[in-house]
This record gives sequence, structure tokens and C-alpha cells, in this order.
Amino acid sequence: MIRDARTGPAPRHHYLNAGHGLASWFLTKDHKRIAWLYFVSITGFFFLGGLAATLIRLELITPNGDLLSSDAYNRLFSLHGIVMVWFFLIPSIPTTFGNFLLPLMVGARDLAFPRLNLLSWYVYIIGGLFTLIAAVAGGIDTGWTFYTPYSTLFANGAVLAAATGVFIVGFSSILTGINFIVTVHTMRAPGLTWFRLPLFVWAQYATSLVMVLATPVLSVTLVLLAVERVFGVGIFDPSLGGDPVLFEHLFWFYSHPAVYIMILPAMGVVSEVVSCFAHKRIFGYRVMAFSILAIALFGFLVWGHHMFVSGQSIYAGVAFSLLSFLVSVPSAIKIFNWLATLYKGRVRFDAPMLFAMSFLGLFLIGGLTGVFVATLALDVQMHDTYFVVAHFHYIMVGGAVSAYMAALHFWWPKITGRLYPEMWARVSAITVFAGFNLTFFPQYILGWAGMPRRYHAYVEDFQLLNVFSSAGASMLAVGYLLPLIYLLWSLRYGAHASANPWNARGLEWTIPSPPPEENFERPPRVEHEAYAYDTDA
Repeated sequence: MIRDARTGPAPRHHYLNAGHGLASWFLTKDHKRIAWLYFVSITGFFFLGGLAATLIRLELITPNGDLLSSDAYNRLFSLHGIVMVWFFLIPSIPTTFGNFLLPLMVGARDLAFPRLNLLSWYVYIIGGLFTLIAAVAGGIDTGWTFYTPYSTLFANGAVLAAATGVFIVGFSSILTGINFIVTVHTMRAPGLTWFRLPLFVWAQYATSLVMVLATPVLSVTLVLLAVERVFGVGIFDPSLGGDPVLFEHLFWFYSHPAVYIMILPAMGVVSEVVSCFAHKRIFGYRVMAFSILAIALFGFLVWGHHMFVSGQSIYAGVAFSLLSFLVSVPSAIKIFNWLATLYKGRVRFDAPMLFAMSFLGLFLIGGLTGVFVATLALDVQMHDTYFVVAHFHYIMVGGAVSAYMAALHFWWPKITGRLYPEMWARVSAITVFAGFNLTFFPQYILGWAGMPRRYHAYVEDFQLLNVFSSAGASMLAVGYLLPLIYLLWSLRYGAHASANPWNARGLEWTIPSPPPEENFERPPRVEHEAYAYDTDA
């Protein structure tokens, strides 16, 4: 438990009071303020996507489609998927905590390209508004994947507008990735060698490589989709002589690496939190760093496991199945190393650690069930069922969002200079974990029994498990709303935080909370290995 006096030191100059008025925020070049712009934006998208999910679960309480029409249901789950994947999960940790912390962790005063950083936020907002208006006003019923021929032959004009918004947002990811890569290569503090970098920085670096290399493929795919829709050129539409499987190859060549854009930063967060709250060095630091890069590399090689029943060659299916098994190796290394770090550590179960432990449990379940869907014979039965929905959410929501919440609570005192109420934070962590399992574990059983996804009506035999799932979703909503309330409360009434309330290691904990506008008064020099908990650093 953190204990600080409620009366803090005299007001001092820091990044939050460095300027007042909207112009000082919307024209800022300070990476910390840009992180706040992203944080407010993605929070809005998160709750919008959550609202859509709530309506979906309300519909599925009963077997009959009595709340929404089939067309409205299709548009609702498409809105949920598009918003949560493209506008929350992919940008969540890199654009908020990556933006805020990367310069602090490497001892720099800002990112390499501050103006480019601000531009990336404006591009993100433009793309988000473009897609949102199209989805709400026109209605999109293709799902978040924009699969052809749904997006070419049967869909309305809003699909092209929404895809254009996703195309625009892709440039925001590319700009962020370039900024992070250049910063890590050129702006590290004296003494901060590659193998003294925090694993959070390694994770952001690997994620940035994926952003820069994979996102252009999605952009090209969406451009080809637009060319087909506007000019009638046969690329993906079979009625025009196109090949819909080609769209799947191009789409998943980006979208499976995008899974690691979502999960690699989460792994970096968990590494920081586990090491701090076990008060031990990370076990096998170099192996952990190389496993991060290995996950990023394998992410480019396994896209075909999404297409086992799509008509691709059986030999390609066997190869993709084998590669999918191999990608579990570096992921398992990370799980074992985190557990070894906890072993005989002085573990404290504050809220960030509870969220990190939630990540470990949920990511482990999601990863193990990923082996199921990577198996050719099993995937034939489970493809397009609720088993896939549960697996995806255990990785993306159970894993990535739990890590996001861990990061939010871990670095909140540093970001704001205020402490939150620890008891309510622990209640939130436990509620989220329980609600998540009640929501999505029944969906594994539903999928194994054969309930297809994206149906708003189903046979009565599946109702009981759907009622459990909807009840869990209500718990999950409470768990996510609690931090919104107590973190906003803490901004005004929370106790003042010291520079290092967790007794953590890392350059970001050596400066006051909240950080000064210029980050460091003088360039720091690093003389210890990362996670030097056995020193007085």
C-alpha cells in the first residue's frame, strides 16, 4: 500500500501547468501532453465499443431476435469490432504509455520528431471520425474484417467510407512507429546500452517494427478494395473475375501481426509491473528481449492459420499450422520467466500487480486455446463459432486490456502526481477478472457445442450459457467504469505522489511526479543494468 501525506510540496512547474488554454494542448509538441490527447480519445472509443457490446449481450439473453433486427445486429457487432480493434486495441498502449514513457525511459527530452508525433494524433482523430460517421450514419454490416464479397458486392456505400477511415488511421500507426524506432536508436542516455533497456522499451521497439512493415500492406489492400468498388475492376469480387481468397491473404498478412501490435506492448507492461512488485530482477532478461523480437518475427509468418477452411492449399495449411505452434514457444518463454521472477520474490498485491496477474491467467488460457484453433482438424469444427470469439477476447481483451489497466494504475502517480484509492482499484481488478471469465468462458463451451458467431437468434439449448455470459458482461462493465470514476476523483482529491511511490527502478522514477516539461534537468547517465533491485539505484 502506498502511503503519502495528503498535503504535498509547494506548487512547482511541470508539464501539466506549463501552459493553459486549448491551444496549449492542441498545438503542443510535448510527448506527455500528446499522450494525454491520445488517452482521452481512445477512452471515448473504448466506451463506445463497450456500449455496442452491451447491446449485443442484451440481445443474446433470449434465443429469439426480439431486441434488434438481424440487420441492426449485424451493424452493431460490426461497429463494436471496428471501434475496438482499429481505434482502441491497436493504438492503446503505444500511443498513450509509449508516447509518455519512452523518452523518459531512454533519458531523452522528447521523441525524435515532436511535430510528427502531434500529426499522428490528428491523423488518428480524422480517421476515427471518418469511420465513426460512416458506421453510425450509413451502417456497416461486414464485421471488422471488411471481408469480400460482403464489402464489394452486397454492402452499402458506408463500407467504403469506413474502410477509408481505417486507411487514414494506418498512417497514424506508421508515424508513431517511425518516431519510436528513431528515438530508441539515436536518443538513448549515455550508458544505456541495448541490453540495459527496460523490456517495455524493447516491446515498443518490436511493435514499431511491425507497425512500419505491416501497416502498408493493409493500406494497399483497402486501396484495392476502393478501386474495385469505384471502378469495377475485378480484384477480389468473383463476379468480376476477382479472387476473395486474395483479400484474405492480404488482410491477414497485416492483421495477424496486428495481434502482436496489441499484445507485445502489454507484455512490456507486465514485465515492468512483475519485476517491481516482486522486487526482483527479471529472470532471463536477454532471453525475454530476444523472445519479444521472435514474437514480432513469427507474427509475419502465421497469417494463413485464419484460412484453413477458406480454400487455400492443404500443404500451405500444414505449414501455417506448424508455424502457429512454433510462435507459442517465445510466448511460453515469457510466461515461465515471469513466474520465475515471482518465485521467492517479495510480492505485493497492489492494484497494478492484480491486473498483471489477471493478464497472466487470461493470456495463458487464450494462448492454450490458440493451439486448438491452430490444429487443422479441430479448426474445421471450431471455425466461425463462439470458441473463436472466446479465444480472441481472452487474448485481446483479457490480455491486452488487463495490461493496459495495469499500466494505467502503475504509472498514474507518475503521470498525474496524484494517488488513487487503492481499495477501489483492487475491487476493480477483481471484478474485471471475475466478470471477464463469466462472460467469455461459457463461450468456449458454446463454440465447442457448435453455436455459430454473428447470429442474433439461436436454439434454446444455448440460452443458459448465454445468460451467464451476459451476466458476466454486466460485471465487466462495472469493473471498467470504476476506474473512470476513482481516477477522475484522484485528479482533484488524491494524495500527492512522490517521485517513486512504488520503489521501482528506471529513469522515469528518478524525476518528480508529474514530470517537468523538459523531463530531465541534465542528461542522465545509466550505470546499472535494468531492474537493479539488488542495488541502491
